[in-house]
Amino acid sequence: MPDDTADTAVETVQREMTAFARRARASAGRMHPELSLVSYTLLGHLEETDGCRATDLAAHYALDKSTVSRQVSALERAGLVERRPDPDDQRVQVLHLTEAGRRILAQVTESRRAAFRERLAGWPPEDLVRFAAYLERYNAWRGGPLGGDEDRLAPPGTYR
Repeated sequence: MPDDTADTAVETVQREMTAFARRARASAGRMHPELSLVSYTLLGHLEETDGCRATDLAAHYALDKSTVSRQVSALERAGLVERRPDPDDQRVQVLHLTEAGRRILAQVTESRRAAFRERLAGWPPEDLVRFAAYLERYNAWRGGPLGGDEDRLAPPGTYR
């Protein structure tokens, strides 16, 4: 592929990924007005890990601890997250979803799945598998500002 073709393709990928991120943020607000995309992501991580410390969230998403603290405080005030002592170290507080947090996360997750299914309904299965593999490959990259495992939200290999 000539350099100018590759450059054009990279610019297209960047533009389309930016449009995707904007749509994701906007749709998150429509699916549950009190739950931002960031809040949804944090709740999803807490569900996936069955709880973790706020500092672990900050490290995983390469966010400032104060940013995570504000987000977690808002989720606590909304009754979606609670702090519990770590069974192995009582001095450490671990964040867990409340039942309300689990319910809202399940509702939003199902709404998002339905939206993706609708948007991808006309795609042939082989295109979906290829697209999923490309996204996993893109998200598995280890370079750049995030570096290690914190830049991957899902385990690789599901669609390879």
